[in-house]
Amino acid sequence: DLELHLQRCQQLSVTVLTDHQDLSNTELKTITSSTAPQQYRIRAKLRTYKPQKLHQSVKLHCSKCNSLQEVPNRDDFDFILHGSASTAPNPELHNTSWYESVTWTTQEQKQREIAIHFVKHDEMLQHPEDTLIMIEGGTLKEIWKLTKKFKCVIPVRSAEDDLELLDLSAPFLLKGNIKYYGCKQCSAPKPMKNLSSIAAEQQPSWEPTEIAQVLGIELLQYVFVMKFTLVDETGSLNAYLFDY
Repeated sequence: DLELHLQRCQQLSVTVLTDHQDLSNTELKTITSSTAPQQYRIRAKLRTYKPQKLHQSVKLHCSKCNSLQEVPNRDDFDFILHGSASTAPNPELHNTSWYESVTWTTQEQKQREIAIHFVKHDEMLQHPEDTLIMIEGGTLKEIWKLTKKFKCVIPVRSAEDDLELLDLSAPFLLKGNIKYYGCKQCSAPKPMKNLSSIAAEQQPSWEPTEIAQVLGIELLQYVFVMKFTLVDETGSLNAYLFDY
């Protein structure tokens, strides 16, 4: 467990970074006054690390604009879903040549209309584990249930001429227990009919990168980011960890 390991490192008088065993130890003041890039081996103490909670280290990164952002929380997604549920599914957008639609009204006090659109292949419905579905009006709980049965789930809403993605603060795609996000700045979302090109492939894989590409989405990648402050008797050095 990295968090426990870091806490132990703080308790030790000295932490040794074991890379570059062929190099002799270099004082931190020498490193901070040198020009990059260089390779060094140091002997230093870990003074602090951020963030303190390991789950806060996971961010979303856009490789196009190089932005780094927080992963939206459950409440943000729930709020967007509730907002989209206020727009009733448009019957004129149901049962097209490339998807089959099913609708129903919930029995709860504040009734909701839900529509699920099952994407077809060769005009046939596939096995659930191979199928991409689009859902309108669903709650977070209902969507998570669907991700356990179907290969991919895309939350959508009815526009005038076609189904469209929700606000990009929400995941544009859910696959298993992974939520996929698009960059608001770099994406230019396209109508859902663009998915029909994947459905027409000989063996649709429904890979998130391919789905993002046809929908005009710049896919954000999950990255792990941490900052360490290292010290020795000559000075201090900030070390950053950034990895996919």
